[in-house]
Amino acid sequence: MAMTDLTTLRPKRKSRGGRRTKAGYNSTPLLLRPILWLWRLTWQVTFYAVLLVLAVVGLFSFVDPPSTIYMNEEAQRLGNLKHEWVPIERISPVMARSVVAAEDANYCLHWGFDVDAIRDVIAEGGRRGASTISQQVVKNVFLWHDRSWTRKGLEALLTPVVEAMWSKQRIVEVYLNVAEFDEGVFGVQAAARHYFGVDADQLSATQAARLAAILPSPKRRSASRPSGFVQQRTSQIVSGAAAIRADGRADCFQG
Repeated sequence: MAMTDLTTLRPKRKSRGGRRTKAGYNSTPLLLRPILWLWRLTWQVTFYAVLLVLAVVGLFSFVDPPSTIYMNEEAQRLGNLKHEWVPIERISPVMARSVVAAEDANYCLHWGFDVDAIRDVIAEGGRRGASTISQQVVKNVFLWHDRSWTRKGLEALLTPVVEAMWSKQRIVEVYLNVAEFDEGVFGVQAAARHYFGVDADQLSATQAARLAAILPSPKRRSASRPSGFVQQRTSQIVSGAAAIRADGRADCFQG
């Protein structure tokens, strides 16, 4: 009688861990491989881009931006600029109140976008802007100057990030140091000397209001030779700056 080979009767063991066969690794259709590779690459690039943006925004929350895209463009066009960074402690408090009263009176009440102002602009047919100081800082520091939807979209994405990572006082400080006040004149310190021959911490209420009044069209308006419009606007800003100080709308940056 022939002996049975016991090895043929033993059940075959399954490989542990579900090890894939060589054919399993090549089961993805050839046409899908470039698409999957591109998809993974896109997510990796997006992830590292977001990390870089967060790192830069976080860095500028305590490190002063050395320059901006627009300032570099103007420096190349004009040859040189007038600009000197000064901390907010060396800026007259009424200057900060004046620019907030002129540009964004509800600055302390919103998180980067003034919804009420946007509604008013829409109701008026879009004849004026509704950019907050936070949005202008994002545009001036991180982006470029144009009206493209790309720039506006990036501005909308970055504004809440800046609001979350910077203090309200820091946003005002950066705004006052990078805003353009005349052709080739950037920042409130250079503007105070350019127009009035004083330092930023010596500005009076009227001088501060005049500087705020020429925004956002400093190349067409003058703080030292004010037109009728600038004079009228100055009077409104003086009153507005006093109002936001009295009712607490300046507390978030001058608390």
